[in-house]
Amino acid sequence: MSVKDGYKFEDLSLGMSYETHHVITEKDIELFAEVSGDRNPLHMDEEYASKTNFGQRIAHGALTASYISGILGNNLPGPGSIFTGLSMRFRRPVYIGSEVTVRVEVTEMQERGNRVTLKVSCIVDGKAAISGEAQVMVPSRDA
Repeated sequence: MSVKDGYKFEDLSLGMSYETHHVITEKDIELFAEVSGDRNPLHMDEEYASKTNFGQRIAHGALTASYISGILGNNLPGPGSIFTGLSMRFRRPVYIGSEVTVRVEVTEMQERGNRVTLKVSCIVDGKAAISGEAQVMVPSRDA
């Protein structure tokens, strides 16, 4: 399989997984705010954030979750797959400078429609910041 082509449905199996690592930076926060339009002071203003229960600025939850989309579109299943659903919970804040381990794992495969369910998680300091599941449609070899 080439990275350009992605996995085909027939090449996937239960338990297959992929993991990436990212450090959340100030620039990530600024760029995500620009693209999303989300300029909540909890993300952008240190003085404001210092007075909240978080004590400091936190990353946008959707920024952290976007790394899941990166894996699904680029790695597992990869190019050619279509992201059809995501159910997740934000369990704890992610701070600037945090290293986030993002992991997806194939947990269910349905031949009809080439549908695949993957467990997804974003882990910081050994604890889940985000957990949930994603659904994708994956092309078959003869498509």
